[in-house]
Amino acid sequence: MPVEHHNAMEMFAATAVWEGDGRITVYDKTQGPQNCRDYVANVFGRRQEKVRVLCPYVGGGFGSGLRPQYELPLAVLATLALKRSVQVALTRQQMFTLGYRAANIQSLALAADRDGRLAAFRHTFIGMTSQFEDFQRNSVGWSSQLYSCANVETAQKLVKLDQNTPCDMRAPGGAEGLFAIEWAMDELAYAAGLDPLELRLINYSDKDQIEDKPYSSKELRECYRQGAERFGWSKRNPQPRSMRDGNELVGWGMATGIWEAMQMPASARAVLTANGSVEIASATADIGPGTYTMMTQLAAEMLGVPLDQVTAKLGDSTLPDAPVEGGSFTTSSVGSAIHTVCRAVQEELLQFAQQAGGSPLAGARLDQVTFAGGKIRRDDGREMSIADAIRAGKVDRIEKEANAEPDENSKYAHFTHSAIFAEVKIDEQLGVIRVTRVVSAVAAGRILNPKVAGSQIIGAVVGGIGMALHEETATDHRFGRFMTHNLADYHVPTSADVQAIDVIFVEERDQEINQLGIKGVGEIGIVGTAAAIANAIYHATGKRIRDLPITIDRLMRW
Repeated sequence: MPVEHHNAMEMFAATAVWEGDGRITVYDKTQGPQNCRDYVANVFGRRQEKVRVLCPYVGGGFGSGLRPQYELPLAVLATLALKRSVQVALTRQQMFTLGYRAANIQSLALAADRDGRLAAFRHTFIGMTSQFEDFQRNSVGWSSQLYSCANVETAQKLVKLDQNTPCDMRAPGGAEGLFAIEWAMDELAYAAGLDPLELRLINYSDKDQIEDKPYSSKELRECYRQGAERFGWSKRNPQPRSMRDGNELVGWGMATGIWEAMQMPASARAVLTANGSVEIASATADIGPGTYTMMTQLAAEMLGVPLDQVTAKLGDSTLPDAPVEGGSFTTSSVGSAIHTVCRAVQEELLQFAQQAGGSPLAGARLDQVTFAGGKIRRDDGREMSIADAIRAGKVDRIEKEANAEPDENSKYAHFTHSAIFAEVKIDEQLGVIRVTRVVSAVAAGRILNPKVAGSQIIGAVVGGIGMALHEETATDHRFGRFMTHNLADYHVPTSADVQAIDVIFVEERDQEINQLGIKGVGEIGIVGTAAAIANAIYHATGKRIRDLPITIDRLMRW
C-alpha cells in the first residue's frame, strides 16, 4: 500500500490574537482545542488560563488535525515576538508535509481444512515511520477478532525513513490491515471452492480471541444477511469473468469490517433556564460527523424540550474537558457525559417540583417520571411544567457539570462490525474501472440520527473507493520528498466516481457498552471497503492486483 494523504478541501491555518494582557486566543483548524491549548502552554511556558483555542468549525480532518500542526506554533511564536495578531495559512503543497497514512508491505499465509475452517493464519506487517518517532497502529490483530482460528502468528515491524512522521488517517491500522486480511480470505475462498460469504460464516467468532472476551454485542451475522439480500448476492455467478454488461466485465466482491467501539473520559455542562431553554457545552470538536446535532438531540431528549430551544457549544478549550474528536469515540464519550449531566439536572428539577404545594409529583422517583413536551409527567398521567418546577425551586436556572468515565474493567470486548458488498464494471478493452454499487450493512449499537450516521458511512465508503482505485502519494526516493503535492496529481474520487451507495443500519442492542448503548460510525464505513472493491475486480477479471491503488495501467499490465 502506498502513502496516502488526508487532503481536506480547505488548508490548515491558525490565527493567534494578542489580547494585550499576556493572554493569547488562537483560532486553529484542529480536532482537539484542549490538546492544542496544552501544547501551546507547554511549549511556550505559559499558564493554561492564558491560552484559549477556538475551533467552532473545523472542516475536513480525517485524523490530520488530531495533533497540533506547525501553523499553530508558528502563529503563536510570531504573536509573542510582535505583540500583535498573526495569521499563518499553509499552501496546498505544504499540506503534503504534514502527517500521512504510512506506506506498508503485508505478507499473509492462510490454511484451512476441507470444510473451510481456518487451521492457521500468519500476518506480517512492515510499516514506515520517521527517524525521530515510532508511529504505528494495530494492523495485524483484526483477524483474531473476526475469525476463529487456533494457530495465529502475527508480526508488526517498523522501518525508520528520512521523512516526517505518519499520522492517523481514517481508521488507522484497521483500513490497512483489513484490506490485506479480507483480500486473503477472498483468495482462500476461491482456493477452497467456497462462496466468500460462506467462508466467513464458517469461521465466525463470538469472542475476541486476543483478549479472550465475549462481545458486548455482535450482529455481524445479521449484517451479512441483510447486506447480501439487499445487494442480491445469491444471484452471483462465482466463476471469474462470467458476468458481463455489454462490453464491460461485471464483478461482485464482499468483505468484512470491524472497528473498536471506544469511550474516553469526557465532561459536559448543562444549563436549563426558567423559560425552558437549554445550553449544553463540551470542549469537543465537530469535523463533520454532526457533533452539534448529537449534543442537541441528546439534551432535548433527556430534558424534554424542543430541539430549537437547545444550544450546543463546542470547539472552545475553556469548556468542560473532552477528548480529541477521532477514533469514532466522540458520541460515546461526550454523549455519555451529556447523559450523566442531564440526569443530574433531572434529579434537581424533580426535587424542585416536589417542593411545590400540592405537587402532583410528590413522592415520585426519577425512574417513575418522564421528561417530554416541556413537562415532567408521572406514569399515572399527573404532570407539572418544567417552568413551574424551576419556579418552585425559587431559582432562575439549573446549572450542572458532570464527567463520564469508561468501564476499564469490563468483561466484554466492544467493537462495531460491517459487511460490505461491492459491484464493479470494467471496460474489457480500456481497463476503466467503475464502482457502480456498494451496500454497507453496519451494526453499531444505537443509532441516534440515521441521516447523520448514514452520511458518515457514505463519506467513509468514498474514502474506501479512493484507497482502492485512486489515492497514491509518489515519493522521490533520492531526496525523500513527495512529488504528488497538489490535487491535480494526487487523485481523489470525484462525483463522477461515486455512484449508488446503500447504507443499512442493523438493529443492535448493547446494554453493556455505556448507558446509551452507543458505538461510533466514523471509521467503520471505510474498513473493508477497499478489499470488497478489490475482490470484485478479481471476480470481474480473474486478476489479483496486489498493489494499491488498482489503476488502469496495473490492471492492463497484469
